[in-house]
Amino acid sequence: MFLERDPMRYLHCSDVHITQDYSSVPLRRMGWRRILALLELHVGGRATDYANAQRTLEQIVCDADLLQVDQILLTGDLTGYGTELEFHAARVALGRRAVDRESCLVIPGNHDAFTPKAVHSGRFERTFGHLLSSDLPELCREGPYPFVYLKRPDVAIIGLLSARLAPVPGLAYGRVGPAQLDALREILARPELANRAVLVLVHHAPYQMAGNLDSRAHGLRDATELLHLLPGPRFALLHGHIHHRFHHPPTATRPHIFCAGSSTQRGREGYWIIDTADGRITNAAAHVPQLRLTR
Repeated sequence: MFLERDPMRYLHCSDVHITQDYSSVPLRRMGWRRILALLELHVGGRATDYANAQRTLEQIVCDADLLQVDQILLTGDLTGYGTELEFHAARVALGRRAVDRESCLVIPGNHDAFTPKAVHSGRFERTFGHLLSSDLPELCREGPYPFVYLKRPDVAIIGLLSARLAPVPGLAYGRVGPAQLDALREILARPELANRAVLVLVHHAPYQMAGNLDSRAHGLRDATELLHLLPGPRFALLHGHIHHRFHHPPTATRPHIFCAGSSTQRGREGYWIIDTADGRITNAAAHVPQLRLTR
């Protein structure tokens, strides 16, 4: 007999860009990539846009409790420029939600891989590696990716790595790569994935808000190959990277596509609440944090 299961609720946020104060950091310690980023921070306005990023993320975590969210799904760019202080602040902001995979899953974004040292020293993995373990570890192909979370029999969450160290700042494209795509194909063919709602986390955007493919300098280079593996409304692709919140509904050959925008950017704060039940995505709604900080 088929037993109806309790619904699950997810909070999807992204691009929180917690950014340290660089005003007291000597230029010789910043490296040329972050020196170039000072233009983005001060001329482009990011320093102002993300001045309250940590506080806003803390409020989003409070919202998750008030809205009875089962799991927070954060699709990358936790940091401004991938420093130790920024990763630590992001971990603090997530609080007890980041203690284990049952409460929070994260993947890195291109800003978390901003410098060679951030990548090669594994700053993201040292801070959040306990959230990256997989229930199908034999299908990990690139470090811990893709990871698979199978707590319930009617939902699967899959995390992919698309963030790559750019040759120069400004080239912000991503790539999942053939190894992870092949593993994803194998994962989706496993009997454990049958009749489940499947939420796939990736940082880079396949489509822009208007529905066209993102540019080669900024978008997901193998978006077409990825979307081909996720046909129809049983699947959802959750991403960030583009700082506008939007949803492209599924078709017979394409999944739901949710962009969480930049959840902490001044004037654009917000996130998605996504509900699933009995192997289906049943509801999705955009929310704006009220910045009340009740925890």
